[in-house]
Amino acid sequence: MAIISTTTILEELRSLLRDLQDSLDLPALNERMERLLAKTAEPNFWSTADAHVTSRELARLQDKKTQFESLASEVEELDFLASLIAETPDPELEAEFYTRSTALRQNAKREQLQLLMNDEYDESNALVSVHPGAGGLDSQDWAEILYRMYLRWGEAQGFSLKILELLQDMEAGIKSVTLLVKGRYAYGYLKAERGVHRLVRISPFDAAKRRHTSFASVDVSPELPEDVEIDIRMEDLKLDTFRASGAGGQYVNMTDSAVRITHLPTGIVVSCQDERSQHMNRAVAMQILKSRLFEMQLRERQEKLEALQGEKKDIEWGSQIRSYVLHPYTLVKDHRTNYETGNVQAVLDGDIQDFIMAYLRWKKTR
Repeated sequence: MAIISTTTILEELRSLLRDLQDSLDLPALNERMERLLAKTAEPNFWSTADAHVTSRELARLQDKKTQFESLASEVEELDFLASLIAETPDPELEAEFYTRSTALRQNAKREQLQLLMNDEYDESNALVSVHPGAGGLDSQDWAEILYRMYLRWGEAQGFSLKILELLQDMEAGIKSVTLLVKGRYAYGYLKAERGVHRLVRISPFDAAKRRHTSFASVDVSPELPEDVEIDIRMEDLKLDTFRASGAGGQYVNMTDSAVRITHLPTGIVVSCQDERSQHMNRAVAMQILKSRLFEMQLRERQEKLEALQGEKKDIEWGSQIRSYVLHPYTLVKDHRTNYETGNVQAVLDGDIQDFIMAYLRWKKTR
C-alpha cells in the first residue's frame, strides 16, 4: 500500500479546516459572544430570568471556538513536523505525523458534524424510550432489537448508558424500555431516531413462516438542567407504584419501589424502577416527564412554524421514518433523507452513524 505524502495530508487537513471555519462563521460567532459577554456584565444580570440560558449559550459558543483553535494549532504543529521530516527523514517522526494527522482528520470531521447541531439542548444527555406497536410478539421482539441496536451504538460512541426502566415480556421481546444516554451531543445525535421504525421479515413466531410487518416507536428527549422550568401541576398527575422486576431469587424486589406517572392532559406515561427507593424512582420519573413535555413543546412549536411557512411534509405509507427489510431482500432506508444501505445486520448491530449524519444534513437544509 502506497504511503500518502505529508504534503498531500496537510493539504487535505487545511481544506477540512477551511470548510470548518466557513461553517463556524467565526466573525459572527465572535460578534455574538461579545454581545453575550456585555450582557453578563450588566448589573443584576444573575437575577434576570434568562441568566442561565445566556450563560449556557456563551459557554457553548466559547467551546466551539476553543475546539476550532485547538484543531488549527494542531495543523500548525503537523506542518512543523512535516518540515522536520523533509529535512531529515526519521521513522519515529513519520510515525508520529501519521498517527496525529489521522486523529486530527477524525476530530475535524466530528466537529463538522457537531456544527450541524445548533439547537439549545443538542449537547445534553438523551432519554430514549422504545415501545412496540401493534403486532404482538413480533413487535415486542422488534422493540428489543432496536433497544439492543441503541445500546451497541452508544457503546461504540463512548457514551455511558443507564437503563431506567425495562419491562420484558414473559414470552418474547419487551413491552417498553427507557435509557439514559450520557455524553456530549447524545441528544443531538439521537434526535435523528425519533419516530416509528418498521421491520419486514419472516416471523420467527409464525409456524407457517410467513412475512410479517412490525412497528416500534422511539421517543427521544433531552435531559434538562435543573433550572429549566416546565409547569407541571400535581393534580394533573396519576401516580402508580409497583414491584420492580429483577433477576429472581435473592434479587427480587419485595417492595413496591417502582413508580409510574401518567400526565393526564397529554397522556404521557413515564416510569422508573432502576433506583433503590420509591422516592428516588419518583424523582427520576418526574425528570423524564419534564423532558418529554419539553420535547412535546418543541415539536408543537416547529409544527406551527412549518404551518406558517406553508411547508408540506412528505406523505409516506404510515408514519415510519425508517424501514428495515430482511425479506424478500435486505435494505434499510430512511424515508426522510432517502439514505439507504443493504447491510442490515451492521445497522442492527449499532452502525447507524451514517443515518444520523444524513438526517442532520437534511435537517440543516430545511
